Amino acid sequence: MLTLDSLYQASFALSQVARVTDLIRAPRMFPDNEVYLKTENLQLTGSFKLRGAYNKIARLSEEEKKKGVVACSAGNHSQGVALAAQRAGLNAVICIPEGAPISKVEATRSYGAEVVLVPGVYDDAYERALQIASETGRTLIHPFDDDDVIAGQGTIALEILKSLPEMDVCIIPVGGGGLISGMAFAIKALKPSAKVIGVQAAGAASMKKSFDEHKRSCLDRVATIADGIAVKMPGEKTFDYVSLYVDEIVTVTDDEIASAILSLMEQQKLVAEGAGAVAVAAAMAGKVDLEGKKTVCLVSGGNIDVTILSRVITRGLMMQGRQVYLELEVYDRPKQLAIVSALVAELGANVVSVEHDRKTDSTDLQHCLLRLGLETRNREHIERIISEIRNTLGYRCIEL
Repeated sequence: MLTLDSLYQASFALSQVARVTDLIRAPRMFPDNEVYLKTENLQLTGSFKLRGAYNKIARLSEEEKKKGVVACSAGNHSQGVALAAQRAGLNAVICIPEGAPISKVEATRSYGAEVVLVPGVYDDAYERALQIASETGRTLIHPFDDDDVIAGQGTIALEILKSLPEMDVCIIPVGGGGLISGMAFAIKALKPSAKVIGVQAAGAASMKKSFDEHKRSCLDRVATIADGIAVKMPGEKTFDYVSLYVDEIVTVTDDEIASAILSLMEQQKLVAEGAGAVAVAAAMAGKVDLEGKKTVCLVSGGNIDVTILSRVITRGLMMQGRQVYLELEVYDRPKQLAIVSALVAELGANVVSVEHDRKTDSTDLQHCLLRLGLETRNREHIERIISEIRNTLGYRCIEL
């Protein structure tokens, strides 16, 4: 079981490896509330995962260290184990599903680990890791359901309470539960009055379902842009810790996550992956009461795949009402585009794309479809533009 002593020992072990990440206030994002960001996205390897992996490795016996370690992950855990093993002078084998992004595979290799690409999905890679552990005697470094790993993650809470002892609420991402287990244990031990709120993606809410039903539950499928917390079933240990120490678990949608990623980049100059932004998303979306409270949101990781970043930004812009696509049915005659563009410009929006289509289901053959991509200020601005196009020009106008 966890003890405060085990967390302090983990903190000492990590002092030569992990950095103490900054706790920064976010007044531009939350002008009416006192909200702080714990920037684990700026941790070595770009994620908190290094903490738990290194603490586990540091506590291995000399015999276990000689045999090396094995892990399974398609993301941050693989890089955390690889770097932790490199710093400890151990040999590491990481099993990764062969469909994982090339950038994550190469990042893991760059830390000196041997990468085994396994056909199939995560479960197939996990089975291969278990096989390697059985055949070679290597120690399996579990991503979350291990007390030493959990203690390593809990050191984040020690840093937060040292910097902000008057904290009232801590909002923490939840996947398998290792991160929130360690942090919640530390917070409740050192400041019982503080609330611990977990956040899951709505498309992968296995811990929330388990928490609400008071028993471990397994989802049939998970689907979310927050791939780092897309876990079908929480761990045995982590479910017990969450049941004991966590006050509430809320969920956020992919649109809310995308909006949080965009806001973190624009207003705080921080890059967060989907899983890393869910705590901020919950605060922005009003899922947690912030009024009059000193609140900390954990930004747990920043390893977003750059190949999907532009799509996430676009989704965030649309969620915030700053980008919209409209379809108009206009007369197929000269100057109609100029008339619409002039009205849009007068209303303060910017046209970024135009598509003209004469194929329309309208019974009036004199009409055509005009599709516009616009930069706008907010939802109210969009509604005004649609209303003016309908009322002033008399055109049918819908939001796509």
